[in-house]
Amino acid sequence: MMLSVSERTFAKEVLEAATPVMVHFWAPWCGLCKIVEPILKRFQQEKGGQIKVVSFDADLSLKLAFTYKLNKLPTLILFEGGQVKDRIEGFQSREDLQRQLQSLIELKPIDQKQEVQKQEVAVSAIRPR
Repeated sequence: MMLSVSERTFAKEVLEAATPVMVHFWAPWCGLCKIVEPILKRFQQEKGGQIKVVSFDADLSLKLAFTYKLNKLPTLILFEGGQVKDRIEGFQSREDLQRQLQSLIELKPIDQKQEVQKQEVAVSAIRPR
């Protein structure tokens, strides 16, 4: 089930989240928004704990709509570490949306521990014996 956030809970659930968060900005009058919701629910189920998907009724907060420059609905914004990482506005079909969602989640940050290990291996490989 997709969590619904409000202006009051937005910071805690989105900006302070430990995992990346996809926010579905929608409105009750938006027909395309209703089509997007089951796609996002399935996407969240497929990705397990990799990403959290929440919804936000843009009609309830002009402040957030203005802050995140919501020019059209639905708008999907990916947050990571409290920052906007990417956004999806407008798409041609369900398949197009699914492809865009998949490309967003594939852009995972490099695991810092793995990166340090790679650097240590590289340094040890060039040291004289």
